[in-house]
Amino acid sequence: MKAELTAAVRRFNRTVTQRVGALDDEYMARGRPLAQARLLWEIGPDGVEVAALRARLGLDSGYLSRLLRALEGDGLVTVGPADQVGGDARVRDAVLTDTGRAEWAELDKRSDEFAWSILEPLTEQRRERLVAAMAEVERLLIASMVTIEPCPPSDRRARACVRAYARDVARRFDDGFDPALSNPIHDEELVPPAGVLLLATLNAEPVGCGAIKLHRDAPAEIKRVWVADTVRGLGIGRRLLDELERYAAERGWTAVRLDTNRTLTEAISMYRSAGYHEIAPYNSEHYAHHWFEKQLTP
Repeated sequence: MKAELTAAVRRFNRTVTQRVGALDDEYMARGRPLAQARLLWEIGPDGVEVAALRARLGLDSGYLSRLLRALEGDGLVTVGPADQVGGDARVRDAVLTDTGRAEWAELDKRSDEFAWSILEPLTEQRRERLVAAMAEVERLLIASMVTIEPCPPSDRRARACVRAYARDVARRFDDGFDPALSNPIHDEELVPPAGVLLLATLNAEPVGCGAIKLHRDAPAEIKRVWVADTVRGLGIGRRLLDELERYAAERGWTAVRLDTNRTLTEAISMYRSAGYHEIAPYNSEHYAHHWFEKQLTP
C-alpha cells in the first residue's frame, strides 16, 4: 500500500510540474525560470526581509542569495540594510526597483491569464471540481509542511504561542481568562526530564503548541494544547496530542490526563475521539469543567 501511495504522489508531482511550466527555462515567456519568478512575486511591491523570504519559501541561504543576485543583475531588485531606526543593522530587505514593480505587475497579469488557461477547456462543473480539489490538496500539503519538535519554554516562539493561547481562551471562556486564577505552570516543569513543550511550526513560524508534565507516581498531565486559526482543521491538534502521549509512553507512563473548559467544544470532541474518558476532578483548576484520562500503550 505504501508503494502505491508513493507512486500516486510521484505521478501527481510530474503532472503538476509539467502543467505549471516548472520545467521551462523562461517561465511565462518572461526570460527567467520559475524560481526567480516566484521570488519576485514573494518580494512584492512592498518589499520583504530576506530572512522572511528564506523562511517562507524554505530556501537554503546560498540558493536564495544566488536567486537574489540574478534578480539584482536584471535590475529588478535591490538588497540592502533594512530601513529602520534603532534596529538590527544585520537585517536586510529585498525591494523591487521601478523596473521590478513593472515586471511584478506583468507577472501578476500573466498569472491570471495562465490560471484561466487551465480552467477554460473544462465545463463549469469540472472547473468547480478542479478548484475544490485544488483547495483540498493545498490544505493537506500545508498540513504536511507543519513540523512538531521539542522547544524550550523560554524560547520566544514558545512564549508567543502561550500568549496566543491565553488570548484565545480569554475570548472563548464565559468569564474570560485571568492567568492569576489559573494553576501556574513553571518553565522547569516543561523541561526534560520533568516534562516537555512541543512547538508546531509552518515555514519556521509558530502555529501551535502543547506541553506535558511527567508527575512522579501519577499520570502524566497534558497542558496548553493550542493551534492557530490559520491551520485549524488540518489535524495539527491531534498530531500534538499524539506526540505528547508518545513522549509520555516512551518514558514509562501508562496513563495521561488533562482538564478543559466547557466552551472548548472542538477540543472536547478531539479528546473523546482520541480515546479519553471523563473522570472525577483531580485538581482545583479554576477554569476547568471537564477532566479526562487515557490509558497509554507502553
